[in-house]
Amino acid sequence: MKVTITKPDATLYEGQARLVQLPGTGGLFEVLNGHAPIISSLKGGTIRLVADDGQEQRFDIRGGVAKGQQNDLLILVQ
Repeated sequence: MKVTITKPDATLYEGQARLVQLPGTGGLFEVLNGHAPIISSLKGGTIRLVADDGQEQRFDIRGGVAKGQQNDLLILVQ
């Protein structure tokens, strides 16, 4: 799926991923290829991303929102 992680002054990540784990306000959740459409608020924590090539990256955030549909996940963070 295509993933974009952006904050007001920079794009942190833009590329393909097979898994994204997010710190939702209701708890941790994962988004995979083919996930149902979703909109969620995010609390402070760490985004864990596994790229298509298996490389793992982590991004510490203070909060934000995530919107996903049709294998396109946009994450706006602080």
